[in-house]
Amino acid sequence: MTTAGDLVVVRPRRLELPLWLTVLGLVLRWLGRGVWWCLRHPVTVAVVVAGVWLYREFGRFGLIFPVVGAGLVSAVWRWRHEASWWAWCAGPLLGRVRQVFVYRRAWREAMTLCGLSRVYDHRPVLPQLVRVRSDQALDVLTIRMVRGQTPEDFQRVTANLAYAFGRRHARVHSERPGGPPVRSGYWALLLAAVDRFRFRDRPSLVYLVVVRTDALRTVVEPFDVPTVPDFTALPLARREDLRTWSLHLLATHVLVGGATRSGKGSVLWSLVRALGGGVASGLVRLWVIDPKGGMEFALGRPMFARFAGKSFEAMADLLDEAVGVLRERQARLAGTVRVHTPTEDDPLVVVVVDELAALTAYLQDADLRKRIASSLGLLLSQGAGVGVLVVAAVQDPRKEVLPFRDLFPTRIALGLTEAGQVDLVLGDGARNRGALADQMPRWAKGVGYVILDGTPEPARVRFSYITDDHIRQLAADHPAPADAADILAQVGRETAPEPTRPLPRPRRGPLLPDSLLSFLDPDRDGGEPR
Repeated sequence: MTTAGDLVVVRPRRLELPLWLTVLGLVLRWLGRGVWWCLRHPVTVAVVVAGVWLYREFGRFGLIFPVVGAGLVSAVWRWRHEASWWAWCAGPLLGRVRQVFVYRRAWREAMTLCGLSRVYDHRPVLPQLVRVRSDQALDVLTIRMVRGQTPEDFQRVTANLAYAFGRRHARVHSERPGGPPVRSGYWALLLAAVDRFRFRDRPSLVYLVVVRTDALRTVVEPFDVPTVPDFTALPLARREDLRTWSLHLLATHVLVGGATRSGKGSVLWSLVRALGGGVASGLVRLWVIDPKGGMEFALGRPMFARFAGKSFEAMADLLDEAVGVLRERQARLAGTVRVHTPTEDDPLVVVVVDELAALTAYLQDADLRKRIASSLGLLLSQGAGVGVLVVAAVQDPRKEVLPFRDLFPTRIALGLTEAGQVDLVLGDGARNRGALADQMPRWAKGVGYVILDGTPEPARVRFSYITDDHIRQLAADHPAPADAADILAQVGRETAPEPTRPLPRPRRGPLLPDSLLSFLDPDRDGGEPR
């Protein structure tokens, strides 16, 4: 008998199973897990089975000779084609070893302390480490997120994850890094179908790229000057995975942000060097503005069709003339093409400005500053399609210093002084996605963060180091043609103005009432002139 206030404890009914049935259930459970593991790791199972068979048939020599032969084949493979050796042999093997002995050992602790674990039904739920793939410098961790998580949850703790695994740099990608390769040959159709499956959209996965070996600590030597520059892929820098980062310059403007002595000159001179072949052939015209009196670009003066380094009036004139070229091309190409194609008769004009803030914020002459700002606004908003491009460097990317910062589609962030400046240069959220440009060490001159084509995640690169001797040799080998400044004649080659035919206007009555018109005009009588 119970009364109000008594505590009633209700226990579920216990189901007692015999011991043999419990043991059978555990054995079947373990067998099922073993079969599933074998299905997920067919290569490992095949190697183990082959090793056991060879040992039983030939003894210890049945294991020694295959191992030695595989080592010789691997050495020859790496010698002949190291890239494919890393992609198909060393990378998967090293990734599997690091997955077992490095990442799995610290996985639970790292996920919990970085705030990525969740609690469901009173039990902790962790993101699942699916696979680790390695190359010469990077580890790419494929992670299956917990339900309800987004890649932004991982991007907010990118730095925490890097240090949790004993590294300094890491980045989080919402899609698999790198696109599917271009296939050719007899097996192209089959390999393309495999690539479509491998690179399919998988929203439940996120990719953590951990920099195992920092390949950017060594100075990058200048790249070879191409005879005909590819404006969609100009080689400028080395990536963390030891590949070359190329700039897509066609139909875009480039903003380079970085503090003093951060290596902005490496970016600008690497670009000038990549365009050297086009400068000599007349395919490219470089118009350079150096507000520092020519201290940065005077050495390369023979390569430049136009150069202004001392007079701010001359700099304003140069920008006005660039606007004139823009207007002429608009009138000539309108209705013909949408994007200008550079030719020797109609070359690409690249306006390089070393320190943009000196023209837009620090110039004391207000009228001249407004004139320069007006020309820059027109070039940035309308010049990309007609082949008049702007490449500018700035130390302070704040809005009051650079009011048209958003008109630069391509942005590069070198070492910066404040965390907020990273998002000002690369866009909102770039620092959370791993662009720690405000934490550059002293040795990292020329190291910066860029946005790869088609992906919002920044990549860390190091631009080639161009010495004074390299600049002198470049100017001597690739000078601009003698008539390089003749492009200004295009401004005088204005097309005929569009014929304007006056439209017939219907006769309209007066806009004022007749009584008011009679009062204003005493010569009118009854609304009609006398």
